[in-house]
Amino acid sequence: MNKTRLEAFSDGVLAIVITIMVLELQLPEESGIKTLIPLIPVFLSYVLSFIYIGIYWNNHHHMLHTLERVTGPILWANLHLLFWLSLVPFATGWLGRNHFGSAPVALYGIILLLAGVAYFILQNCIIASQGPDSVLRRAVGTDWKGKASLVLYSGAVISALVAPWLALLIYALVALIWLVPDRRIERVLEKG
Repeated sequence: MNKTRLEAFSDGVLAIVITIMVLELQLPEESGIKTLIPLIPVFLSYVLSFIYIGIYWNNHHHMLHTLERVTGPILWANLHLLFWLSLVPFATGWLGRNHFGSAPVALYGIILLLAGVAYFILQNCIIASQGPDSVLRRAVGTDWKGKASLVLYSGAVISALVAPWLALLIYALVALIWLVPDRRIERVLEKG
């Protein structure tokens, strides 16, 4: 399999994930502006999840640009990542409908944590297939963003049980860390 097919499949899955999330936004029965107020948590959870899926799509795209060949472990690691990302609509819906209760906030964080672990595994499979001097290895270096994200997600899941608002702030913080475009891969590719 070439990397174009892998990228197209992944793009399709992520597009479906976003579509499922937006279809979960239920229309109010009445036309008054006040009927939108109870939907604010649903909308905010959608926005956060949309940003996360966008971040994964963007970074996944850059990471696949470094691929020279697709191996079996890369295919399985990619499917592993897509599995966890495909659960984001479920967690998003539960999060918004239950107005950020402890259990939904914790589950949301567990899914983010496991998606982060899956991304880390995929990244390492790509590096292993291309060797220690690979473009991706040079680009990510020590991968402080990836490792810090996993630590922050873990802390957020624990804090969700006591202070869900704190966990949500941590999730937003991790998104902000990654929202700033990660140009590491682009810089290494430009240098050649």
